[in-house]
Amino acid sequence: MRIVIFGAGLIGSQLQDRLRAGGHDAVALGREAGIDTTTGQGVAAAVAGADVVVDLTNSPSWADDDVLAFFRDSTAHLVAAEAAAGVGHHVILSIVGADRLTDAGYMRAKLAQEAGVRDGAVPYTIVRSTQFFEFIAGIADAGTDGATVRATPAHLQPIASRDVVARLAEVVTGAPVGGTVEIAGPEPLGIDELVRRWLAATGDGRTVVSDPQAGYFGAVLDDAALTPTPGAGAWLAPTTLDGWLADRA
Repeated sequence: MRIVIFGAGLIGSQLQDRLRAGGHDAVALGREAGIDTTTGQGVAAAVAGADVVVDLTNSPSWADDDVLAFFRDSTAHLVAAEAAAGVGHHVILSIVGADRLTDAGYMRAKLAQEAGVRDGAVPYTIVRSTQFFEFIAGIADAGTDGATVRATPAHLQPIASRDVVARLAEVVTGAPVGGTVEIAGPEPLGIDELVRRWLAATGDGRTVVSDPQAGYFGAVLDDAALTPTPGAGAWLAPTTLDGWLADRA
């Protein structure tokens, strides 16, 4: 199977390697490949002959207007080029709870990306994932003031990137769902607790203060905001936070 992955970062590079190990002709394309999905430059040539296209791109700017324009325009160019090339499956990685956090500009942009995929002419699967363990350090930094980290006790159900890749590889090599599937880690944990465990495991001396109003990248959370949708049949990954931290140690 010929699989073209747009985005060669944390997930894209691992996905390329896993698919190749499974015998597929997979390539992950980063910005250095000379492709600009926001203008369409190089997209048609990149998707020629592909059976599946995976969109793992991300905006270089998270300002509300910039990120919305990025996902809207990139999706339009990708889907149009794929339809012309006869691509049989378009897969994107979105975020569990995006539709529940529309106060956040990034979440609104991801919803626009999803809408562009649903409205396009290419069979598709939207994979919504919870946040990755690898993002905990950034969450801690975003809430830091001096030696204190203010973090909400609202729950995430975070997942290891390697587990995201494992499930994503199954989706990519399977039939289009024509809808959304959710994936998540095995346990819901308060963001304050996630940060405390990360700091302890890495020997970081910052102190965590639990603050329900601390927010999360522009949105105030409750326990349901970024955890799997009840009744949606989310796929739960095997790797726990403690197991992931132990592996990193």
